Amino acid sequence: MPLKIAIQMDPIENIDIAGDSSFRIAEEAQARGHELFYYTPDKLAYQEGRVTAKGWPLTVRREAGNHFTLGGEQEIDLADWDVVWLRQDPPFDMGYITTTHILDMIHPDTLVVNDPFWVRNYPEKLLVLQFPDLTPPTTIARDMETLKAFKDKHGDIILKPLYGNGGAGVFRLDPNDRNFYSLYEMFAGINTEPLIAQKFLPDVSAGDKRIILVDGKPVGAINRVPAAGETRSNMHVGGRPEKIGLTAREHEICNRIGPLLREKGQVFVGIDVIGGMLTEINVTSPTGIMELEAFDGINVAAMIWEAIEGRITAK
Repeated sequence: MPLKIAIQMDPIENIDIAGDSSFRIAEEAQARGHELFYYTPDKLAYQEGRVTAKGWPLTVRREAGNHFTLGGEQEIDLADWDVVWLRQDPPFDMGYITTTHILDMIHPDTLVVNDPFWVRNYPEKLLVLQFPDLTPPTTIARDMETLKAFKDKHGDIILKPLYGNGGAGVFRLDPNDRNFYSLYEMFAGINTEPLIAQKFLPDVSAGDKRIILVDGKPVGAINRVPAAGETRSNMHVGGRPEKIGLTAREHEICNRIGPLLREKGQVFVGIDVIGGMLTEINVTSPTGIMELEAFDGINVAAMIWEAIEGRITAK
């Protein structure tokens, strides 16, 4: 049955269709006969009991530089649509959080993917705290002395913003580093949020594995190898994707967290694993579909839509 699909995302003209998961999701929806509507987060509104969006009917095509066509701008009532995709990238700031509150008002009658209540309550670096036996030693604090004590204990650590993304603001502080206080002052001057510190995992040199879960089940993984001289493996900062499978330990991790993700409506999730340790559970706007499909010859986007269509049929 054709569905009416609204996609809340960053400006579509700026995306790289060679690696953008939102584009791949839209492309597969169109191939399945679903109707597409696109809008940016600033066009979402609450109007006297209605949740509305100003945007455009959307057609996509796999042509670099000519990858979309928009219809005439219009305002829609999102309660009249079957699915809304929450796909804008972080930062996970108050603007982002406000969109989840507004979309809460139509979900689940209109299926919002991922469930906005749990996206809001399960940001990437916080949900992992529910599984301390699966994660490296971690501290979240604003207090400098607490963070310094963690560094003194573990020696070699990663320090990063709690709500950052794409590898931005990620620093490795080894035992010989003298920049801890300067970095703390820099972060403290930017915002009032806590920082997250994790014990450095040397296995990152062999790669940071991104595992894709669909409705709580792992469908495959890619290995992201840092560029020479880099600690960060994010593809935004030069990480190289490689074909790879899942280990027994990684299946154990997925089996532990998968039921919770499914229960909380997190249909499309990307988790990060380094050396058998879970470091992040990405629910806001995960990536990796295109690379996984290319390496493994599977249609991950179709699996995602089958999960969504199944949820709608079951309503």
